[in-house]
Amino acid sequence: MSLVGKKAPSFTAAAVVNGTEMVSDFSLDQYLGKKYVVFFFYPLDFTFVCPTELLAFQELLPEFQKRGCEVVGCSVDSKYSHFAWLNTPKNKGGIEGVKYPVVADLSKSIASNYGVLAGDFAYTEEGLLDFNGKPQAYRGTFLIDKEGIVRHCVINDFPLGRNIHETLRMVDSLIHHEKFGEVCPANWNEGQEAMKETAASVASYLSAH
Repeated sequence: MSLVGKKAPSFTAAAVVNGTEMVSDFSLDQYLGKKYVVFFFYPLDFTFVCPTELLAFQELLPEFQKRGCEVVGCSVDSKYSHFAWLNTPKNKGGIEGVKYPVVADLSKSIASNYGVLAGDFAYTEEGLLDFNGKPQAYRGTFLIDKEGIVRHCVINDFPLGRNIHETLRMVDSLIHHEKFGEVCPANWNEGQEAMKETAASVASYLSAH
């Protein structure tokens, strides 16, 4: 079931913020009424594709923040693993320099509530609780508006790294729609012509393109 159009699941969890500070009570609720949020999941710390994504988000972090949007990462690793990875140099496989919060979902409940956990718990024939699948999160990305509503999401399988520029484009699209009441056509980018939700507007746009 998609979360688009629904309230983003709330949580309070451990996290590492600013790359150096471990906290036990991080929540997205702190941004309600104030900021847009890009909340993204990745499979595991100290892997191969994941650092390229986390560092790419950091590279574009000023652009997200310029738009009033915060970036928050999450995986099923512990806050101690996050801390170690965040303080490991890039040339040694680390993500040193990442400053946005990284949430620890050790219980896997956050990934499960967001629909990105690559498996599920189930009882065996012997009555023992077991995990079927991979106890990791897929590469899920959620754009949450200031009211806490999910407005966009995309979920990639493990081998498929996401496009961070596309995530930023989605932020631009949402802001444009909220500001002007227009809808954004295929491949729209900030500064380009958008459309009113009328037949005449659509016809005019299509004839011009």
